Amino acid sequence: MKPSRIVAIRATPVTVPLEAPLLHSNGAHWGRFVRTLVEVETDDGLVGLGEFGGGGESATAAVEGLIGYLKGHDPFRLEAMRFAICNPTASLYNNRTQIHAALEFACLDIMGQKLGVPVSELLGGRIRDEIPFASYLFFRYGDADGRHEVRTPEQLAAQARALKASHGFASHKLKGGVYPPRHELECYLALADAVGGDRVRYDPNSALSLGDAIEFGRAIEPLNNDYYEDPVWGMPQLSRLREFVRIPTATNTVVINFEQLAANVAQRAVDVILLDTTFWGGIRPCIKAAGICETFGLGVAVHSSGELGVQLATMLHMGAVVPNLSYAADAHYHHLTDDVIAGGPMPYRNGAIAVPDGPGLGVKLDRDKVRRYHELFLELGGYPYDRDPGRPGWYPLVPNARWADPTQRIVPELGVPR
Repeated sequence: MKPSRIVAIRATPVTVPLEAPLLHSNGAHWGRFVRTLVEVETDDGLVGLGEFGGGGESATAAVEGLIGYLKGHDPFRLEAMRFAICNPTASLYNNRTQIHAALEFACLDIMGQKLGVPVSELLGGRIRDEIPFASYLFFRYGDADGRHEVRTPEQLAAQARALKASHGFASHKLKGGVYPPRHELECYLALADAVGGDRVRYDPNSALSLGDAIEFGRAIEPLNNDYYEDPVWGMPQLSRLREFVRIPTATNTVVINFEQLAANVAQRAVDVILLDTTFWGGIRPCIKAAGICETFGLGVAVHSSGELGVQLATMLHMGAVVPNLSYAADAHYHHLTDDVIAGGPMPYRNGAIAVPDGPGLGVKLDRDKVRRYHELFLELGGYPYDRDPGRPGWYPLVPNARWADPTQRIVPELGVPR
């Protein structure tokens, strides 16, 4: 078989609307996701797809500028590509981890297309055909009529029941760190009550003080918790928290590379590692990390960083081959109003999404939608993820004490179709 050779790399920023703005401890998703789609083309006419977060001229230039490193490269030579663009020393100056992930996705897509097999078959073969997901609930801004708003226990419980009814979720995650901890505790208890005996999990993105985290954690110990995700910042505090709260700890912030994973094995601060196919630099590093976690008795789950269908496909293929995947995956996916892949958004069935079975990643771009959402990006531009459009001038501390007011309804002007 004649090797393929890379001849072109293209990057296209797109903006896809969300049902409502999503709040988190550091700011908000301003009613839309901004993502960069990556296409790698070979001399035999194959096109592989990748995706990562953010977008704009700088992201496009950073991706397309790597053609000088990769023109003529065989996409099957993934380890050589990793060192060509992410040499550990050079990466101190040129942090290309997420760009490398998008290129790895695209090369795996090309490999699967060329061999006529799904990516999961290149990675050891799938052991599951579908991946269960958690509902991933957010506090949200609504419109002037209050539609889509979530800031009270009653609104959160209603949203959880609606998502369970429509998608079949049996695990439910609350993104917190927005309102005072005791208000969020009231909301979390209402969520757990609303979904009966389903699994629940809480993630305030490291916003809590150790004292707040202990109080919150002890209050929720009787619930059917999956884990307590990033309640405080850093391995030393997470390790200290485990002395007071009997819930497994989890992270997607302080263990995102192999050096940090080694430190966690030694310190045992975190029980569950949330593997993100972009943050870790690709699908293959996630699978490698999962093997280390299996060896040292750590749990693993699939993390979401705000995906469209291309990255979702990478999450599904990764989840399909990891034997020690013991929790429902995270996904922002159901908050989107549309997708850029052919056939529209992938459906949930009984809380799970099927692993694509076509060659490569098993997804293709809908060119009309890519064009439409690229034009929307050009119209609206980006937004500061680490700012809250409803609180001008605000920025978070860690630990935070500048909480939003749950009694106040805010309808920020975002200029986003809703």
